Order: sequence, then C-alpha cells, then structure tokens
Amino acid sequence: MDINIRKATEKDFPAIFGLITELAEYEESLDKVSNSLELMYEQKDYFNCYVAETEEKEIIGMALYYFSYYTWVGKTLYLDDLYVKEAWRGNGLGTRLMDKMFEVAKAEKCNRFRLQVLNWNEPAIKLYEKSGFTVDKTWYNCDFENL
Repeated sequence: MDINIRKATEKDFPAIFGLITELAEYEESLDKVSNSLELMYEQKDYFNCYVAETEEKEIIGMALYYFSYYTWVGKTLYLDDLYVKEAWRGNGLGTRLMDKMFEVAKAEKCNRFRLQVLNWNEPAIKLYEKSGFTVDKTWYNCDFENL
C-alpha cells in the first residue's frame, strides 16, 4: 500500500468537503453542517490540511487543522478533523496523519497540540491515547452559531 501524505491544495477542496460530509454522517450530525465548498474557498486562509492520497490520486483521508493562541500555554495547533474513509481504516493511516500533525506542531514551535473527540468514538479515543494525548472529560463545549 503506497499512500502519500501531502499538504492539500485548493484543487483538493471538493474531495476534502466530501470527507467532511462523510465524517458528519459518521458522527450522525450531517444536519449540523453549514459549511460549503464555496465557503471553504472564501475562508481558505483560516485552515490548513494534509491529505492521504492513493497511487491513483484518490484522497482517502485528511487532517484539517489551524493555529490558535491559548492564554495558559501560547501557540497551539488545533486539529479540527482527522478522518479516514471507512474502507481504508485499520491500515495505520490515522497514525500517519497524526504523526504528520506532530511534525507540523513541532516545526511551527507550538506549545500544545489540541483536538476534541466525541465520548462514544472509542476507535478515535484509542488512537489519540496511543499517540500520547490526555483525554480530559472536565470541560464542556460552548458554541454560539449563526452570528
């Protein structure tokens, strides 16, 4: 299996948006997706992404992230979404994408690497714990949408 992990380009946005949609379906939250391909192009300066691509140039996974600043620790890489298509899971692609994110965080001199995971997503929790993350069950998400 020869899978290339590479930085995404704008040409990849349709495939990335497809993965975002698949992830939302997996999380039973498709109705909460208000993003669009047009919005991704418009707001492309606010996120970064690496993709996992087959020899045939099919994008089968992604790690979409951005940088933020936290008052307690400073610069942080925030991994918003890590997703691998179902047919490709169990081949170490999630680990390879995580390794790439650690590489980026170190190269960018981040003090923290942060992500969120749903409390029922055991495969993801296991991956993150295996990668060295501490899963904190103390904090709640607070969102205000549709400004």
